[in-house]
Amino acid sequence: MTIIITAFERSPDGGKGLARDTRVRWALEEVGQPYKVRLVSFQAMKEPAHLAIHPFGQIPTFEQGDLALFETGAIIFHIADRHVGLLPGDPSARARAITWMFAALNTVEPAILDLAIAKLLEGDKPWTAERLPLVKDRLRARLKQLSDRLGSSDWLNGRFSAGDLLMVSVLLRVKSAGILNEYPNLAYYAARGEARPAYQRAFAAQLAVNSQGAA
Repeated sequence: MTIIITAFERSPDGGKGLARDTRVRWALEEVGQPYKVRLVSFQAMKEPAHLAIHPFGQIPTFEQGDLALFETGAIIFHIADRHVGLLPGDPSARARAITWMFAALNTVEPAILDLAIAKLLEGDKPWTAERLPLVKDRLRARLKQLSDRLGSSDWLNGRFSAGDLLMVSVLLRVKSAGILNEYPNLAYYAARGEARPAYQRAFAAQLAVNSQGAA
């Protein structure tokens, strides 16, 4: 049965790979599964048809037959669980890879989103000048912990896994802020993820959509 995912009709990032559908595209490319994309506008995301799949009115969603999923972590776990390529066969290594999936979304990404919120949504607030340094310090502390754990390894758990896919996706959100470059091993780690052919295909697919919208 055909896999259908949803993506922004016109992504706020202009096709830079930061929209969360890129993560799902990447996972499907890694495991060699074809898919179709249904583009949705911001208005359509709030309408009953989309809310029936994603109750919070966001993207991406995943549909295959009578199965409908939302949330990138759940979607990518579903893909990795059913197709070879994103989770190790050894049960212990598999469990560790899944742990890194949760760590990326629950431990590292919130600190990165705090920075985005402080700069983009609260930049004009009177408390921003005092709060922003604290947000950056918390993010640096989290990145330092991740950097220490990664060390000189190429990937977090031996071979590339869904844990790395999500962690790289999360780290790319802070790449433009320059903070990632303070931790060279993390910058190189993210670059290794970006260099993977599957990521390049996913990135190009998202960019193509936004290029058409800008034409």
